[in-house]
Amino acid sequence: MSEPSVPGVRGAIFGDTRDITPFRNGHVRTSVTGLAEGLSDAIAGVLKGKAAGRIGVAGDVPRLKRLAGKTAKSVYDAVFTSTEPDRLITLARAYPGWAGLCYVIAGLLVYKHGGYLRASELLQRGLSIRIDDAASQFSASYLRRVVSRVEVAERIDVPVLFSEESVFLALSHCFRETGQTAEALDILASLPPSLPSALARCTAAAALEQHADVVAWTEGLRNTDDLSASLLLIRAQSLRALGEREAAQAALVEVLRRKKTSLALRNDALTDRALSMLEVRRRPNPRPLVVKRVPRGKQEGTELEAVDGIRKDVEVRRLWNKDFGEPGG
Repeated sequence: MSEPSVPGVRGAIFGDTRDITPFRNGHVRTSVTGLAEGLSDAIAGVLKGKAAGRIGVAGDVPRLKRLAGKTAKSVYDAVFTSTEPDRLITLARAYPGWAGLCYVIAGLLVYKHGGYLRASELLQRGLSIRIDDAASQFSASYLRRVVSRVEVAERIDVPVLFSEESVFLALSHCFRETGQTAEALDILASLPPSLPSALARCTAAAALEQHADVVAWTEGLRNTDDLSASLLLIRAQSLRALGEREAAQAALVEVLRRKKTSLALRNDALTDRALSMLEVRRRPNPRPLVVKRVPRGKQEGTELEAVDGIRKDVEVRRLWNKDFGEPGG
């Protein structure tokens, strides 16, 4: 069994105790809603023009202060009026004190466009460069409304306001998409407890078969919204992998308890419950026949017994398939 990714940390990681968090309501994608969203985005793109490809903002874009300096004005225009990350990269090279901030915003913009490999490179570079006081003040004044829609688990998106969590969650998703699952798990270790970060961590840990960690991190979880329901599904799968079928069933029952749980998640829970029940009822394969040498005089009687044994085996298999085989078989 794999060792825990964070030595000494075995408690639950989903309980956010903050009064205000950077997260907004999560969203469960389905094939139908995905198609509808694709059409609505296409229509919005036609109506808004280039505005559809700009960095996301919650509400209105903050107004630039009159006494803002030349650098602040250039970065402001690149962040809020441009769809091209190259403008931010150019400013990062021109103003070293602002480079870290420019690379991070450029990485989030590329992430919004679906360029996971390039986004991971830009985000990592931005995080490695320390910004000066002027860039820090700009971030505090203008970037609070910047929002990134981050995928924290399969089909689960969460809007996150600009913060350490938005950057780390986006970078973790980029790592998962580019096959760097261990790095995706490690990058989230320093984040405070929350359902979105727990979903991202458990998704990566389950992919690495660190099922004991997933179970420990989700102990005591209840179904309060779709994010917690999705996390309970991951917990149930890890419990099944550890052979804890009763506990896995209890997690699935908790997913189904809340009536307003997303239909897609409820269907997943019902499917997992059916698969678990089939595993319990399925018997191991019968032992192969062992051929023994017999004296020539007893060969004829033995052959008749073997034929009779085969007939009985076929009859037993027929009865087994009738009672416990595939539904409708």
